[in-house]
Amino acid sequence: MNNKVLSLYDWFLIIGVIASNLIYTILSGDVDVVGSVAGIAGVLCVVLVAKGSIWNYFFGLINVSMYAYISYKASLYGDAALNALYYVPMQFIGWWQWRKRGAAISKSESMDGVQVKARRFSWKQRVVLFAGCAAAVVAGAFVLKYVGDPQPLKDSTTTVLSIVAQALMALAFMEQWILWIITNIVSVIMWCVCVARGEAHAAVMVIMWSFYLLNSINGLKVWYSLSKYRSQTL
Repeated sequence: MNNKVLSLYDWFLIIGVIASNLIYTILSGDVDVVGSVAGIAGVLCVVLVAKGSIWNYFFGLINVSMYAYISYKASLYGDAALNALYYVPMQFIGWWQWRKRGAAISKSESMDGVQVKARRFSWKQRVVLFAGCAAAVVAGAFVLKYVGDPQPLKDSTTTVLSIVAQALMALAFMEQWILWIITNIVSVIMWCVCVARGEAHAAVMVIMWSFYLLNSINGLKVWYSLSKYRSQTL
């Protein structure tokens, strides 16, 4: 894998989300500081994840803290709980796990570069993974519908898959990106519904998740190569 910190595509994503937020602010006349900072920090985080850089966890901590607040205001209780109670502590756990798997803070600290040593599941493990995720999504949707979530199936999908994907990310498994792609597609749809309902911060969340989707597709490609010779099991 190329040891360049950021590629042209990475810069496209970063500059794109900043420009999109600025354009939205100008056109709407609404300065959404919380949403914009969350979105920009989030894109910086996922770009660095795709590069295998441990510094993703710094920007991730900023993003998930703000996103928990935004989701709570939009009554997306699954996403709010996920970010506040799971993502925030997972930033610290992920940092620790990536350090154990060879991710260095700088090139001078490691002879092998700064990227984490990625790995992948076998096909049998993938079948078990996806079947388990599907069952958990259905169960979660029933619970969220009971507590009054306006979008229970979509909220359950993003919540469950994100929990699993974040764990796979901390353990440096390539399959995280398949779950992130599904999560990002559903999240774009979910926040588009929130835009139609007039929820605060919803438009900038659509922008953020759209750029997440673009990055997750690139992340799958990069981590496929990064894990090519490190196929391992848990």
